[in-house]
Amino acid sequence: MQLLGDIWNAIIIQPMINSLILLYDVFFNNFGLSIIIFTILVRVVLIPLSIKQARQMKAMTSLQPKLKEIQELYVKDPQKRSKETMRMYKERGVNPIGCLGPFFVQFPIWIGLFWSLRATLPSTPESLASLSSQIYPWLPGINESVPLDSTFLWLDLGSRDPTPILPVLVGVSMFLMQKVTTMPAADPKQASTNRMMLWMMPIMFGFFTTQFESGLALYWVVSNIVGMIIQGFVTGWGP
Repeated sequence: MQLLGDIWNAIIIQPMINSLILLYDVFFNNFGLSIIIFTILVRVVLIPLSIKQARQMKAMTSLQPKLKEIQELYVKDPQKRSKETMRMYKERGVNPIGCLGPFFVQFPIWIGLFWSLRATLPSTPESLASLSSQIYPWLPGINESVPLDSTFLWLDLGSRDPTPILPVLVGVSMFLMQKVTTMPAADPKQASTNRMMLWMMPIMFGFFTTQFESGLALYWVVSNIVGMIIQGFVTGWGP
């Protein structure tokens, strides 16, 4: 477990901490701008995955009439229905799992950012000493930037938002993101599930925003907005 922790720290936490501090130093000692630019850079790096996801979703949408035919034809034979569905996916070069690629990549980034924010904004002398051990000594001017100013607009990015503004922004941006990316479903049960998730996910993440540092919520809002823009240019702005 110690080895896994060291690997996680070396490839996720430490690079994130140093990237955030470097961006803070470059962008006028503003930690909010640091998180926004960091989020945009992450999204830019993920553009190939996002394009692949968008194209897979577009292909899946075009297959919906055929999927409905298969479901109606083999309504009493689930095994045959599943086999024919997978055969059609293979023939058309569609991979349903491929639609989840950016989410699986972003999840460890979000977890890493959670711990990186806590490390980058130390609240005690002990945590400040721990932050010093995470900084790359070869980065110019990075030591002089510590400790960081965590204020941005009305927020303390190392604490929860005392207002409902950021939770609402997270919920609304996630709702719109899902509206753009959710595929139409031929199966009524799947369509019902999609409608439920369309409302549940924004509410759930909006609630999470009230429990965690506002810097994480800022990342999520910017990530959703940039994701919608990328999705719109690739597949259009409709659902």
